[in-house]
Amino acid sequence: MKIVERIESRERCAESGWFAYDYLLEEQIDREFIRSLKPLGAWVFLDMLAKPFFKIESEHFMIKGLLGETYFRMAVHHEHEEELHRLEKFIEII
Repeated sequence: MKIVERIESRERCAESGWFAYDYLLEEQIDREFIRSLKPLGAWVFLDMLAKPFFKIESEHFMIKGLLGETYFRMAVHHEHEEELHRLEKFIEII
């Protein structure tokens, strides 16, 4: 999946040491993409909702998004910003 742009989110939790970014994608998020994120951490996919929701949690980051959208949000602890680059590489090969 191709990442078009990474935008710093207006919602900040900087006082707690976390920063959020919105990743804009070239295509809509589909079930295959969501399933491919499983290796990144604790994975939740609520497929039964009217707007299916997914979330991946790790010790240093969290990813969340909705099926059918062209973006997702990632929050990362400021001491582990390298996780942003690791995620970007991972997604580019999906």
